Amino acid sequence: MFGRFKLPVWTLPLAIAVLVAVLGVWGHARLRETIENGLQAQLTATLKANVTALGIWSMNQTRLATALAEDPEVRTLAVRMLENPRAAHRDFQPMPDWERFLAELKPRLPQLGYEVAQLVATNFQVVATSQRLQGPGNLMVSDAHTNKFAQLFATGQPVIITPFKPELLEQRRLARNLSVRLRTNSPPRLNHAAALNAGRPRRGDISLMQVAAPVRNAAHEVVGALALIIDPDKEFSRILSVARSGESGETYAFDQTGLMISHSRFDDQLRRIGLLDPTNATSALNLRLHDPGGDLTRGYLNTDSEVSARPLIRLVASAVDGEDEVDVTPSRDYRGVPVVGASCWLPEYGFGVATQIDADEAYRSLRVLQLVFVVLILFLLLCATALFVFSCANLAWRRRLNEAELKLKQLGQYTLEEKIGEGGMGVVYRARHALMRRDTAVKLLSAGLADPAAVARFEREVCLTCQLTHPNTIQVYDYGHTPDGIFYYAMEFLRGMNLHDLVARHGPLPEGRVVHILAQVCDSLAEAHALGLIHRDIKPANVFLCRRGGMADFVKVLDFGLIHEFRAAAGPGVKPVGGPVIEGTPLFLPPEAINGMGAVDPRSDLYSVGALGYYLLTGQYIFEANNVAEVYDKQITVLPMPPSQRTGQPVSREMEELLLRCLEKDPMQRPHSAQELVAALRATPWAAVWTPELRAAWWEAWENPAPATESVRMFDAPMPTVRIDLATRME
Repeated sequence: MFGRFKLPVWTLPLAIAVLVAVLGVWGHARLRETIENGLQAQLTATLKANVTALGIWSMNQTRLATALAEDPEVRTLAVRMLENPRAAHRDFQPMPDWERFLAELKPRLPQLGYEVAQLVATNFQVVATSQRLQGPGNLMVSDAHTNKFAQLFATGQPVIITPFKPELLEQRRLARNLSVRLRTNSPPRLNHAAALNAGRPRRGDISLMQVAAPVRNAAHEVVGALALIIDPDKEFSRILSVARSGESGETYAFDQTGLMISHSRFDDQLRRIGLLDPTNATSALNLRLHDPGGDLTRGYLNTDSEVSARPLIRLVASAVDGEDEVDVTPSRDYRGVPVVGASCWLPEYGFGVATQIDADEAYRSLRVLQLVFVVLILFLLLCATALFVFSCANLAWRRRLNEAELKLKQLGQYTLEEKIGEGGMGVVYRARHALMRRDTAVKLLSAGLADPAAVARFEREVCLTCQLTHPNTIQVYDYGHTPDGIFYYAMEFLRGMNLHDLVARHGPLPEGRVVHILAQVCDSLAEAHALGLIHRDIKPANVFLCRRGGMADFVKVLDFGLIHEFRAAAGPGVKPVGGPVIEGTPLFLPPEAINGMGAVDPRSDLYSVGALGYYLLTGQYIFEANNVAEVYDKQITVLPMPPSQRTGQPVSREMEELLLRCLEKDPMQRPHSAQELVAALRATPWAAVWTPELRAAWWEAWENPAPATESVRMFDAPMPTVRIDLATRME
């Protein structure tokens, strides 16, 4: 694991909020699925109940009509008038057969729930009716209904004619009769709709239905039909309200053009929002089921002047197309209100049926759950925010207090003056020695890492670093503990920049300068390797450039925090003193430090030097990866691309081959020592190009830059050093 750490208090409610959010999303999905399944079952059952009730009612109507048509007395009179229709209307005066027919039917019709009976011949002429006409005329079946009567005459089976407006039929028929009368100077022919309205005016909301049964003669041949008029308000619309879903549910019927042929339960609302004329009493045969484009009940105004140009609502359109649908995804109905519903087309009746319920009511329980979870999550986020603000304030206060205390205290002979850096392992201050009066860098181990084991490890590593005296190695002067028990060590104070900042500001370096830098790094490592120590964290941020002793571009190798002893006598590939861990910066780690459970030797540092040279020449790391695991995989299995292919700068063949040799997966293929690598570097063609004069000129320009001429390149931040405890990860 990446060290020991403590979670801040404010993360607890934040973690709970995340957990609640995850549970809320999961619960929302499960509840929605349950509600949708329940809605599908409920809507399907409601639709089937209404269709079944409609089928039973239709069957009863056809049976009643058939029974009446087959009554011996009625049948005898009907056949006689059908076979001799002129006798029934001679001089437009009722004849005895018609009087007897009327006397036979009139008392039965109210008992059976019918208003009017008509006798229709096979030529679609109405030869007799139970209503007395106010004037002479020949009655004809409406053009809209001839197909139904033709079906009856052809099959001998009773039929039901869906609701219609007699006024509309009468207007069309009168217009045609008027033109005939003007041409022939003959009396007008009346249709059965006119006969139904004769003697009493009807308003625009009146609608009628018919059930017709065949009339057969003695030879069992169909010679006509007995048509019975039904009031759909008393029967048809009432049947469709047998089953409703919830408070907003309704079932309605419609024809193939999307015209509603039953009554809506929202007629009052439809008048208020302007879908119905206030003079019309009902929606039946007055309302087209078009999608208005928005919720009219919430004030939406449709600017479309052509209502017929709007599409039908989804439930109606699916049924008209012959598709039975159960749709639990909200869609607009004819009021624009989001609804869920089911619909089907009934070919035996020639109309469709749909049942629906407002989506707001259907998903009410889901919204309640959403509200509960949202309130709970907001409350937890509020708690987390309050604790975070408190923690930040407390942390800032403690930091200021600690800094104030440290400034007031002497760390041995050192007085802390200002903080100059902070990393994952500790804080660095610029300090001054009481006697020598020189600037010193003092590093304090972070409080979060100051457990006894970490302090003991740091003390051992500082003691090992103190053995190094090479000029290119950072010098450690002293170490100890503060009065509060915080471990610290003092080292020389440097002015300059590390290699990561150098490349970030100025881009890839020329080969001659890279050779000069790498040679100094190798000189520093040569001393450590000779003493049985390996650095294990060579990277751009741990190599510092400065002016030292009058020498420009002088290298200091920093941060021997991961230094370890190795037993040279045991041969190559020996594990360092310590536990089974992977420590270092992933993109600069050698493969054996990853797959060998930490088995490293001096050639492991040379791999890191090769990766460092690759970075300085190209301005890029040897591999591109999205995470540490991918870096480790590439370090073990993938060969680096030659540097010359990743930079526009010239790279000599000797330098490229040397770097790729350092980056070999097998340590045996690398240079055997730092001294060998230094010799190979100084033998490259451009080794002597970076002269002392060029170095001095560069540092003079850097320390005294011309205004607005410095170009800063923004590269990625330096990769942090990681420590992965393999024993802990394998548990």
